Amino acid sequence: MSAAEFEAFTTGRTLSYAQDGVTSGLEEYREGRRVRWSFLDDECQDGQWYPFEDMICFVYEGIGDPQCWTFYREPGGLRAVFRNDPGNTTLYQTHASDEPLVCLGPKVGV
Repeated sequence: MSAAEFEAFTTGRTLSYAQDGVTSGLEEYREGRRVRWSFLDDECQDGQWYPFEDMICFVYEGIGDPQCWTFYREPGGLRAVFRNDPGNTTLYQTHASDEPLVCLGPKVGV
């Protein structure tokens, strides 16, 4: 997908992604190419995405290196291939929602 196609498809949505049939996380795509990711633990990581060559790269607060993916639109949703990984981790979109992520923040308490 081009950056324009990716932006049009994702903005305003929260997508769930799975690897090998197991949901691995949720990403909320916001206006201005901002994102919020969660590994399903109610904690969220804010960041933003940008196009680079044929990839979509994500930079998250507290994570120095960009995380770059190639996205493909398929009949069931998106397929994302992780380009930073020599094994090319592949994630598949399993669900889409217009609802924002619920983020409880860092674990606190006694």
